[in-house]
Amino acid sequence: MRIFLLTTLVMIAFAANSVLTRLAIVGGHIDPAGFAIVRVVSGAVALWLLLMVRGGRFRVPGKRHMLGAATLAIYIIGFSLAYSTLDAGLGALILFGVVQIAMFAHGVLVGAVPSRRKFIGAAIAFSGLVVVLWPGSGGRLDPVGAALMIAAGMGWAAYTIIGKKSDDSLADTAGNFLVCIPLVASLFWVQDTFITPIGLALAVICGAVTSGFGYALWYRVLPKLAQSTAAVVQLSVPVIAILAGTLLLAEPLGVKIIVATVLVLGGIGLAVSARSPQAGRS
Repeated sequence: MRIFLLTTLVMIAFAANSVLTRLAIVGGHIDPAGFAIVRVVSGAVALWLLLMVRGGRFRVPGKRHMLGAATLAIYIIGFSLAYSTLDAGLGALILFGVVQIAMFAHGVLVGAVPSRRKFIGAAIAFSGLVVVLWPGSGGRLDPVGAALMIAAGMGWAAYTIIGKKSDDSLADTAGNFLVCIPLVASLFWVQDTFITPIGLALAVICGAVTSGFGYALWYRVLPKLAQSTAAVVQLSVPVIAILAGTLLLAEPLGVKIIVATVLVLGGIGLAVSARSPQAGRS
């Protein structure tokens, strides 16, 4: 039950990232580059403060931190730029659809084949994404924005897989954010930046709370989840983002989105409740 509650809290935080980013950028409060850099800097500060309070030790960045930081940067940059054109819910659907496919593919490649029930659950959940993204669903799909979000999804999938090997989730996440800062700051070379007080506040919340603390908690939960289960569970994020986008950003909510919600949640429930064919693996 504790793992379920912690996982639920993380998924809500992930969905909040989409809503906060869309609200800040489309609302004209901050540009994508400014949002991305404030997000990663505030996340790094919050994580290192938490690490000091916990009495943790600084880890000299190693190969895993470099790889984690690179994949985190790909995710954050693609995520911020994509939300210039994509709705919060639609962007989350693309992001976590890609995450699910990439993580399942990686699992198969390393020999951790999911059970038949998990495959069926994943297929049902993914069909919910197809329903929403099908032409005429009412979503505004910009090709460039979609491509950027696909790149973000690949980055997040890789970051999640790397996180499975973490033996100190807080220290590793703090290190990843710190090393990620100069990578994300490269956006300043290609885009002019403006930041308003509201935009700054939204980016700080997104970075320190829903990203920094959310990712640290995700790293803590990940070792207790089978990789295929972790992939499918994240498909709940688009559902949360769609509902939040409808309530807070007046994004469209139609019959197809409601049907997709049922499919995604049903598929997740089926996959998560399945047993792995190999002990400790899936």
